[in-house]
Amino acid sequence: MDSRFRYFKTSPDIIRLTVMMYVRFPLSLRKVEDLLHERGIDVSHEAVRF
Repeated sequence: MDSRFRYFKTSPDIIRLTVMMYVRFPLSLRKVEDLLHERGIDVSHEAVRF
């Protein structure tokens, strides 16, 4: 596993997807949480913020 993600329990692919959605599109953290939830990925907006 990539050393940048060693402290996270979530997979690096999910982290990359979340960051891409937050940075690329003008979405709030809660909207990113909702979009991920629709795709079957349960993550809180606080986890996205961190």
